[in-house]
Amino acid sequence: MNRILATAGLVAMSLAVPVNASLSATIEGHWANPHHTVIVNVARCGGAYCGTVSWSNARNHEKGTVPGIRVLSDLRPAGDGVYKGDAFEPKRQMHGSATVRQLGPDVMMVKGCALFGLVCSEQRWTRVS
Repeated sequence: MNRILATAGLVAMSLAVPVNASLSATIEGHWANPHHTVIVNVARCGGAYCGTVSWSNARNHEKGTVPGIRVLSDLRPAGDGVYKGDAFEPKRQMHGSATVRQLGPDVMMVKGCALFGLVCSEQRWTRVS
């Protein structure tokens, strides 16, 4: 009997801990692209999240990626650490869809697609302090 109660207790405890506990961190914060040449600040904007360039190196300025430009908008939770919304690629002046997948508290994959999904780009962003 004690063994059954102990097993039931362990099962109950395992159900109380979320499977994606490490993903419980918010996407809000400062995120760097893979080469650390652009930093995007993701913050609440209305009922969603938006990403605005807060810093970029001089080479990116020449390409149109300057502080203050919004590159992600209307990001809304889609479940399992995924957010969907809109993307803007300043270099090509292209708008499209965005999918952000949070892989952990300090890593996320950002994918933008334009032209009905024919042109897509994906980057791994890391949180910076």
